[in-house]
Amino acid sequence: MAYHPFRHLGLKILSVAVALGLWFTLAGEQTVERSLRAPLELRNRPPQLELVEDPPSTVDVRVRGASSLLSQLTPSDVVAELDLSFAKTGRRYFPVTRAQVRVPFGVEVADITPGTISLRFEPSLSRRVPVVPMLDGEPAPGYVVGAVTVRPDAADVAGPESAVQRLREVNTEPVSIVGAREAVRESVAIGLPDPSLRLTSPGNAVVTVQIDQMPERLVTQVPVHIRNAARGRSAEVVPAAITVALRGRKDIVETLRPDSVPAYVDLAGLGPGQYNLTVRVEPSPDFVVGRTEPATVRVRIR
Repeated sequence: MAYHPFRHLGLKILSVAVALGLWFTLAGEQTVERSLRAPLELRNRPPQLELVEDPPSTVDVRVRGASSLLSQLTPSDVVAELDLSFAKTGRRYFPVTRAQVRVPFGVEVADITPGTISLRFEPSLSRRVPVVPMLDGEPAPGYVVGAVTVRPDAADVAGPESAVQRLREVNTEPVSIVGAREAVRESVAIGLPDPSLRLTSPGNAVVTVQIDQMPERLVTQVPVHIRNAARGRSAEVVPAAITVALRGRKDIVETLRPDSVPAYVDLAGLGPGQYNLTVRVEPSPDFVVGRTEPATVRVRIR
């Protein structure tokens, strides 16, 4: 197709006029400088290397240009980049040059601080470590933690060689068993002790905690006390002592004396006569009552 220099002549003249207008406008403006904090982006990191220390997230950049342009700049308009393609194991220094800072058209980079970024690299390592479930609290009195299982029971962890070699296990979030009387099953996250490490397998585990009843201890010769007898009344309890089956913390239940188990019958509202009354045991946070033998006693009120 033949070239026609006068085709769309009006648009060409308009474009030249707009360009000249912008040039005269900018040329007449004062050139100023402005300092701002620009984000630092790391590009092309070799996959076989790991950053051991956190790099700076920003650098200070001083830019130069027309005052109208600089007044409209935002931190996201200026970005510094580091190319890590040639990174190697150990501590390495990367200069930040003007060519590595992206700025809008018409803006010039005057200075960058710091001019050099220090980064340390280690070989990347991955291995499988056990997952250890964490529990929070205690089950209800009279109950004890039984078998605890976690699925998966191991996790794949990757990161800097030195950090991965130090790692022996990973833990789950705590699973609450406070006051539990039956099995607890919960899906929880797997945590890592070092922020330089990461999970390469799914980051959740299912923890199952069996809750078992403690064996009973029979406390014999527990005296049955009288409560709420009317003024001036006396009462006789037969039998005067009973056997109480208790469940609770071993160190507490095994040391209980018969007279420290608060068994009683309640005579509130009862007048003279003979009654068969249920024996009650005062609740305690340290143990639960399985049963009393006998469950009722004969009470004669005079």
